[in-house]
Amino acid sequence: MRTDAPASTTAPAPGTPAEESREAGTSSETPTGPLAVPPGGADRLDVEMVSEALLGRWADTRRAARERAARPALHRPLDATVAEHRERVLGQLHLLAEEEVSLPMLPEHLGGPNDNGANVAAFEELVVADPSLQIKAGVQWGLFTSAIVQLGNEEQQRAWVPDAMSLETPGAFAMTEIGHGSDVQSLATTATYDPATEEWVLNTPIRAAWKEFLGNAALHARAATVFARLITRGVDHGVHCFYVPVRDAEGELLPGVASEDDGPKGGLNGIDNGRLAFDHVRVPRTHLLNRYGNVAADGTYTSPIESPGRRFFTMLGTLVQGRVSLDGSAIRASQLALHIAITYATQRRQFTAADPTEETVLMDYQTHLHRLLPRLAATYAGAFAHEQLLQAFDDVFSGRGDSPAAREDLETLAAALKPTSTRLALDTIQECREACGGAGFMAENQLVGLHQDLDVYATFEGDNTVLLQLVAKRLLSDYTSELRSVDRAGIGRFIAQRAEVLAKRHTPWARLGQDIADRGSPRRAFDSMRQAEFQEQLLADRARVKVEEVALALRPTARMSPADAAAEVNKHQVEMLEAARAHADLVRWRAFTAGIAAIEDEGSRAVLTDVRDLFGLTAIEDDLAWFLLSGMISAQRGRQIGTDLRRLLWRLRPHVLDLVAAFDIRPGHVRAPIALGGERERQDEAAEHARAQRASSTAPVSEKVLRDREKAARRGA
Repeated sequence: MRTDAPASTTAPAPGTPAEESREAGTSSETPTGPLAVPPGGADRLDVEMVSEALLGRWADTRRAARERAARPALHRPLDATVAEHRERVLGQLHLLAEEEVSLPMLPEHLGGPNDNGANVAAFEELVVADPSLQIKAGVQWGLFTSAIVQLGNEEQQRAWVPDAMSLETPGAFAMTEIGHGSDVQSLATTATYDPATEEWVLNTPIRAAWKEFLGNAALHARAATVFARLITRGVDHGVHCFYVPVRDAEGELLPGVASEDDGPKGGLNGIDNGRLAFDHVRVPRTHLLNRYGNVAADGTYTSPIESPGRRFFTMLGTLVQGRVSLDGSAIRASQLALHIAITYATQRRQFTAADPTEETVLMDYQTHLHRLLPRLAATYAGAFAHEQLLQAFDDVFSGRGDSPAAREDLETLAAALKPTSTRLALDTIQECREACGGAGFMAENQLVGLHQDLDVYATFEGDNTVLLQLVAKRLLSDYTSELRSVDRAGIGRFIAQRAEVLAKRHTPWARLGQDIADRGSPRRAFDSMRQAEFQEQLLADRARVKVEEVALALRPTARMSPADAAAEVNKHQVEMLEAARAHADLVRWRAFTAGIAAIEDEGSRAVLTDVRDLFGLTAIEDDLAWFLLSGMISAQRGRQIGTDLRRLLWRLRPHVLDLVAAFDIRPGHVRAPIALGGERERQDEAAEHARAQRASSTAPVSEKVLRDREKAARRGA
């Protein structure tokens, strides 16, 4: 459904410089020959079909959630104080509780359908209403309640989940400590078992152990799921989770519980983030959420997972849905920003060019296409990749495809995509803001507030850098497993062969074949780079080689002391992050390609293939120096990429409004006057005024026109 109503079609209006240059085929910025596209494009995008593909498996759930997100009662206020915004969001959360929006997350024995994918899909759509509401809902149900469901036994679930779902018990998720941040394994808060009273004694020993940045902690939480070091019989069994009441029914802190308000933040000010600390607070033995570790009345500790390290990561793995949901939310925010900026750019006119009576539409400038369309392509890639992530998440959490290997794959995929999409969202929103000029800086047009609210998405639910390190470690682990499959006699030969391959990639000889094949034919170079197999090979080889280079560099650490090995790993952290990012690019490219293959309409496949190629070639160009230095691409092809990208931009120009229309961003989501007809009205008024001026006999004459007339008259005399 088209939510904008531009006066023009998706193609540039006849008479604009871009259209004239296409027809003439003379512009240096416009491709000529077989790749040039006639006005409107030979292929058309079936907006409804592509929109349906983007909706994914939980299409009906997303539609209902989008209707909900369009309701003014759930929208972000523009001029509220922090206190007013918090109170408004709390009221909105009660509305969501009454409508049971998170019911799908519950297993059957708690009255739910065990449809975790539907729950996350609906949650992601709230970002276009108010990110504060989305994250407060995520704290209440996606973290606090989910910790009870995922880490507690059935008796604990029946005791605490109903009140958490109804908001009778607002909750906080008390994991992060100010002194350790993402290093959850090193938390300092303790829970020591007292067998005499069969109670846990929770204590915050130092200021660095205060639980920090907790949603609901400053005002609203009455209970918290607290992560602390479980100590019994003098043994520290590592981090476990406990259900701890923190306030009474009147909202007063319980004895031993301290709280502080984080105050105003850079965004998400509808959430009462705060700190919690515990001064020997006692809770019953049964308040340990004991799915992965239990303590008997006499203090004996047991666990179904023998390894402390594996037990810890298994417990944290149950909370991966936060990363899954932030990935989808970031993609949705990027879609909203692109809808606003591209709609505005197809209506806003500025500066005259070939047409002396009409200014040029912003979207017809190559620089504007270059700023926005690669991000549009990356957003499409991210959307298709997220659907794969969401399906993997649902398979694991529903139990249909749950296994240790599946959970590990899910955690790795989430750790790769969440940093990628949140960084993309921040970059996209900022570029869209700048592309809208001063209008983009006005709060009413949403982009500034959206950037403020999404800023923290890059560092919560796993700091992006830390998550990429986790991805790199998994990739290195998989590579090491490959080596283990080689017998002892063959390991040396295998390493030597891989090292030889890597060395060859760093010499000009590997590029010689491409250079000879491409010599004198830029078109041949372009054709090969537009081939899906060629792009995939380049992206796959880059992802693998970057892992291999780090793995071979770190191989000596196996014989080092722990301190020396850690120091050596630290020297290669940047390369590890680059390997993780290369892996994420490959995942997104492959997901995009699979998404295109599932679309039946030939014209839509053709347009989306151009979008996919724009994504793939942009990823290659962004790392072009590495491809050249590694010998994976010839200088001829490297030089050709920029030209090829410009051709793709012009090919896609006629389709930009259809591409953003497929995002199904509705007027109630947009709420930006510049993308809801305000700019079009101004342009129509300006055009009418200009026509009247030209037709008027009393309109003032331009000094330049007058001088030109005088010169012509003198020449005639």
